[in-house]
Amino acid sequence: MNLLDRYIFKSVLYTCVAAVGLFTFVVALPNVVKDLLGPWLAGQLDTPAFLRLIALLFPFAVSFALPMGMLTGVLLTLGRLSADSEITAMRASGISVSRMARPVFILAGLCAALALYVNFDSMPRARVQFHQELAAAVRANPLRLIVPKTFIRDFAGYVIYIGSQEGPVFRDIWLWELDAQRRVRRVVHADSGRIDYDEASNSLIPTLEHAKVEDRDARDPEDFSRSPRAASVEKAEEVHIPMHRLFSAEGIRLKTEWLTYAELRAAQARLAAAPVTKETSREILKIELIVQEKFNLSLAVFSFALLGVPLGIKVSRRETSANLGIALLLVLGYYFLTVMVKWLDQNPEYRPELLFWLPNVIFLALGIALFRRIDRQ
Repeated sequence: MNLLDRYIFKSVLYTCVAAVGLFTFVVALPNVVKDLLGPWLAGQLDTPAFLRLIALLFPFAVSFALPMGMLTGVLLTLGRLSADSEITAMRASGISVSRMARPVFILAGLCAALALYVNFDSMPRARVQFHQELAAAVRANPLRLIVPKTFIRDFAGYVIYIGSQEGPVFRDIWLWELDAQRRVRRVVHADSGRIDYDEASNSLIPTLEHAKVEDRDARDPEDFSRSPRAASVEKAEEVHIPMHRLFSAEGIRLKTEWLTYAELRAAQARLAAAPVTKETSREILKIELIVQEKFNLSLAVFSFALLGVPLGIKVSRRETSANLGIALLLVLGYYFLTVMVKWLDQNPEYRPELLFWLPNVIFLALGIALFRRIDRQ
């Protein structure tokens, strides 16, 4: 690379790194708030485990942030160079737009290769490790989930409220048992009790004393025209509160999206060797859609760079907010087209695995058309 190439390469690189960092934070933040912040504040996760789990979220966030960061970095850098008349000076010196864009395309190619690695290897492994470590942290001390003065909705079919805790004894215990429609079918209130974890059944077992039990009509628990059956007992019958929503006793169940490229192809080969059924055909299509989606998400890094070069030069703005707005609109359009293709996963006759390439083809064609037009000016 000559001096000009290094100058453009470094300018775009630094801006892209900052943009990818920003978008990674934006993508990861909802997952941190949803899955980690509550357990950490409640003492269910210690700080080292909390920070380690946040780090494991970053490959997932980076897989989506790389295309957005590349487009934003190119728009911001070339928009600034064009607004400062540096692009005009380069062209007056006989340097074509395609020659100026060479370092941008080199960087885009490197980032697309990085995106392939992240999407097919780093991100799936990190997702598996994230759920394994989160489950291990909960399994190490399941009773940490029971936080006084908090409505606990982490358990399938139950809501728990504890007034206070004195050592192993809980006071003012409320237990709502829900039906399949999440309507309250039984209410248990106890003055005190203990809650133990049974590893064999992977469930919490409360032992309640001086309890009042209210059973509602099983067919229509919200029909209050019928008086519910209520009883007071010295010790409530044993209840098992399942914890499979938080973690499985046998370990986490791997989702297809969490498989690496080699594992996806191996799973696809196993299904292809199995007897042909509607279910196996659907699973093969699902795997193929995941593979094509990850390939296209990686190619989008290059597509966005190709589109960003002529747009950045043509817009000629130094304003960060305006360029960010253009980048976000283009990215939203890309993801909207991708989501539309995903809706066809139940219609294999439309070949959704091939239609996944449509957003990239559109963006590449648009980028090439704009590039050729501005190169002729």
